[in-house]
Amino acid sequence: MSFPKKVAVIGANGFVGSRVVELFHLGGECEVVPVVRGVSGLPRLSRFELDWRLADARNEAALAKALAGCEAVVHSVVGDGRVIEAAAAALIPAAAAAGVRRVVYLSTASVHGQNPPAGTSEESVLSDRQDVSYNNAKVRAERILFRDAKAASLELFALRPSVVFGPRDRWITTLAAELENNVAWLIEGGRGICNSIYVDNLVHAVRLALGAGASAAGQAYLVGDAETITWAELYGKTCDGLGLSRDRIHDVAVPSFPARGWGDRLDGVRSSPLAQRLIAHVPRKLKTVAKGAIKGLKPEVMPTSWVLPSRPGPSPTQEMVRLQQCSYRLPQTKAQRELNYQPPVTLAEGLDRTLAWLRWTKS
Repeated sequence: MSFPKKVAVIGANGFVGSRVVELFHLGGECEVVPVVRGVSGLPRLSRFELDWRLADARNEAALAKALAGCEAVVHSVVGDGRVIEAAAAALIPAAAAAGVRRVVYLSTASVHGQNPPAGTSEESVLSDRQDVSYNNAKVRAERILFRDAKAASLELFALRPSVVFGPRDRWITTLAAELENNVAWLIEGGRGICNSIYVDNLVHAVRLALGAGASAAGQAYLVGDAETITWAELYGKTCDGLGLSRDRIHDVAVPSFPARGWGDRLDGVRSSPLAQRLIAHVPRKLKTVAKGAIKGLKPEVMPTSWVLPSRPGPSPTQEMVRLQQCSYRLPQTKAQRELNYQPPVTLAEGLDRTLAWLRWTKS
């Protein structure tokens, strides 16, 4: 397939989506159509003269209208599990109605878990019964998309990056704030592997997927940086780049986390496409009663004036603990073979650019 002349970017106001718009527009590769939910998502994009359009990614009819005239779509919507799955359910029908031929969906390597076993690849069986609800939502979203794309004869590419960083990201920005507040932490010496990808390398993978032959469609692709870096190296380089002492990084024990409770399980059932269709026909009063009953199942912690506030300290989360425990470098051989993927930006250069941006924001 030749590179499409007109490409819509759904979720164009987000970290990755906005970078896709910037690089594609400034590079003159195609006409870019940013699609955002509301006008509040336009300030960053308004510096370009673009044919932006408004649509809720979960609204099939509105989305089809927004995609009119586009040959391809890049889907970069973020949100909770219900948003992720609802947006996936609307995507292919809307694209098909608009005459779109190709869809590039930004999934995540977390469909394999934050700490995938050795030997994991795109062909590994996925589970939607993981401890992290985000992972489950992305697994179900991929299943919906591949099913619908096959039925509609659309060319679907699902890209699976892991830790996407760069200017305006959440990873390095959060780490920098934790370092400055003396609450940054590592477990097990930070020897785990960080499966990183600089944002411009991910945009490059999107570019390759848009221009790849039809035989490469209908598949998922793991993508990342060319180099391997540990979490300790990432944290250390961030300290050095910001002029902070590495002593600010706390070494913490591996915490334990409770098993998934009834609330998480109910959320998983409630977010399924079948449940959403059934819920749409439930009277509002009955929904209110049901929500109250579900809330009653969750223990309520009453505030007390007798407890003094504790000093802030490291607060390990389940997702980050699992990521830092990762001992497996995810392969990119399939993307290299089918898409000719070779990251154009080195990891060192990507970090330099990101930290330079951070220093600029504080100047």
